[in-house]
Amino acid sequence: MRKGNILVVDDERGQREILRTILEGEGYDVLTANNEREALKALQEEVFDAILTDLKMPGGDGIHLLACILREIPASSVVIMTAHGTIDSAVEAMKLGAFDYLTKPLERDELLVVMEKAVEKTSLLNENTRLKEQLDERFRVENIVGSDGKMQDILKMIKRVSGSRSTVLVYGESGTGKELVAKAIHQNSPRRDKPFIAINCAAIPVNLLESELFGYEKGSFTGANSRKTGLFESANGGTLLLDEVGDMDMSLQTKLLRVLQEKEIRRVGGKESIKVDVRIIAATNRNLEDEIRNGKFREDLYYRLNVIALRMPALRERIGDIPELISYFIKKHSKAMNKKITGISNDALNHFLNYHWPGNVRQLESVIERAVIMTDGYRIEEDALPFEIRNKPYQIGKIGFDIPDEGMSFEEHEKELLLKAMKKADWVIARAALLLGMSYRTLQYRLDKFGIKKEEYLHQKV
Repeated sequence: MRKGNILVVDDERGQREILRTILEGEGYDVLTANNEREALKALQEEVFDAILTDLKMPGGDGIHLLACILREIPASSVVIMTAHGTIDSAVEAMKLGAFDYLTKPLERDELLVVMEKAVEKTSLLNENTRLKEQLDERFRVENIVGSDGKMQDILKMIKRVSGSRSTVLVYGESGTGKELVAKAIHQNSPRRDKPFIAINCAAIPVNLLESELFGYEKGSFTGANSRKTGLFESANGGTLLLDEVGDMDMSLQTKLLRVLQEKEIRRVGGKESIKVDVRIIAATNRNLEDEIRNGKFREDLYYRLNVIALRMPALRERIGDIPELISYFIKKHSKAMNKKITGISNDALNHFLNYHWPGNVRQLESVIERAVIMTDGYRIEEDALPFEIRNKPYQIGKIGFDIPDEGMSFEEHEKELLLKAMKKADWVIARAALLLGMSYRTLQYRLDKFGIKKEEYLHQKV
């Protein structure tokens, strides 16, 4: 197993070959260059985990090469070596960003230790970059699935509020994607490189929730054998999601209000206040105005949290997004299970469109995951769906289209029929498809065939 890719730069051929032999003997791939020009050419053509370069060379030196490398490839690990080792040159190299500094004649063991650490540093930096890119991809706004008008409004709001410091209150039923939106806001904000921490306020007893949020001092209560850092301190500089904030005890609401006002916390049993810089995103499935009227939620805290309000629509309110969500989850879970499922049958899709989805998007994903497990072919059929979904009959309604006694030509009236169905369905293709007994794809094809677009017909009488 190869350990990494190293570039060795030295004007002495014998020295280059000795270094190559030592490093290749330890499992590294090694390329050599005898001057700065050759080194820069090699760096343009290949990616290296570490660069080992001489300090003094004809036609350029290691310090200049170091500056060029770090300007073009900031994550590089560059080790400087020289037979003219001085404190001044070492300090200059380290200030410029050299990983380490070795003096000739090199000690074999010291060389191997330094190069192993240099390669490891580059590997860690590259892994962090890869993970960060994956996180960006997962939570960038464009990856929140939904072309329905309500979801598009949510996406626009996320982009607008991400750059601010204001608190955000996200309303929505369970499973509508409140935490996903909170993560997207964080990931698109200046705080993206700081922690994102979420806590479900309804899942933790009130006496434990306080210590989770604010931490505690050693000896503050029985069992507190050491100091504990709370989530506010852990999330400092980043974002804290208080999920199901409507279930928080009134006494804790008072302490949360103080944090929002003073930007500081006090550990349980502590006497000193600790400054924190945390953006709060709160989420709830409760109507907090009703909770205020019932004496279960502080009005002043409500106004502190409700600076920016986002309401996540239930899935039954965005039925037109169901085909897109199905496609997204089929792709996700098929890949995870190493299957080649590419779609869903029309009958199965109609069951999805006709169901009321009390668990919203979370429930939809669970059903798709189950269906992927149960499917051996290339598409999901209705027998792969749970009983409660496939047992509900289609509800294809009437659209009030009268057929004259003398009959009619479908071709002549097809466009009018499509327009009536779309208007009755509030221009949601999935609903109109159910009214007409068509698949989503068939109706989309017919709409395209006649050039029927919402903006052109929305205000016309049909």
